[in-house]
Amino acid sequence: MDITPLIWIITIAVTIAFFVYEFFAHVRTPHEPTIGESARWSIFYISLALLFGVGIGVVSGWTYGGEYFAGYLTEKALSIDNLFVFLIVMSGFAVPKKYQQKVLMIGIVIALVLRGIFIAIGATLIENFSWIFYVFGALLLVLAYRQAFADHDSNPANGRFMTFVRRHLPVSEEYNEDRLTVVKNGKRFVTPMLLTIIAIGFIDLVFAVDSIPAIYGLTDQAYIVFTANAFALMGLRQLYFLIGGLLERLVYLAQGLAVILAFIGVKLVLHALHVNELPFINGGEGVAWAPEIPIWFSLLFIAATIAVATVASLLKTRNTPSHPATTGTIPIDKEHS
Repeated sequence: MDITPLIWIITIAVTIAFFVYEFFAHVRTPHEPTIGESARWSIFYISLALLFGVGIGVVSGWTYGGEYFAGYLTEKALSIDNLFVFLIVMSGFAVPKKYQQKVLMIGIVIALVLRGIFIAIGATLIENFSWIFYVFGALLLVLAYRQAFADHDSNPANGRFMTFVRRHLPVSEEYNEDRLTVVKNGKRFVTPMLLTIIAIGFIDLVFAVDSIPAIYGLTDQAYIVFTANAFALMGLRQLYFLIGGLLERLVYLAQGLAVILAFIGVKLVLHALHVNELPFINGGEGVAWAPEIPIWFSLLFIAATIAVATVASLLKTRNTPSHPATTGTIPIDKEHS
């Protein structure tokens, strides 16, 4: 792809404009979005993402279009998994519903900034070190294992990182609207609102380690990596309120994501074997038997895996009643505060 600096500037400017609009139009005034509002904006952002992918296919060729769609699906699935963790954090800190939009908005912006940094680092590494594909592939296989067998019900509000934060910051026990700090008896305290944002920022950092190597296993185009991530994060706030308790029913999403990460990890290793010069094999060429997995197969595999994980989850939990997106019923472990 031939992406000029002007196209990059326009893309980043439009992305920032969308988030600025989101803040002033929906987040600045605290409220809980209705199902109708969430549905309309979720459809708008998903449709926009799909139209953008069609545009890439028409302008730059459907190989790049396929890479975008495969990357978008992967990042969207990872973002939904991220939402589930956000749900646990919101409940752990008992964030009032009308302030949850602000927390989500800040968390999504932090995620986009962190992913932008990781995208730039990844592009630099790939351009200068072809062996980095081995590292990315091995990392994804490890992350796939952890994704499949980790405890996804643990509460990040009581994790080691938040325990460290509480020990080193004076914390107020109650919310003061959506303020991040409050002064009591001449001393400044941080509110649970700020603790929630810190927890989500830390989670975003962890998820960025998953998402960026994963999408670089599908495309080596930094522009596709950035736009797929940006569109995956756009509308995530509305999706949180739209699907609500459905998040709790996606019990096999983690396993589905583990399969996707493992598949991309294998794809990266095969790609590395194919393109890297190995002095002890084939006269210094790549491994001849290492196949390049075509992007159309990757796209179908990812879409099918997400579909199977979703359907299996809904069938497994079909008799489980849905709960509101945030109940505030998971208490913060006082022993860690």
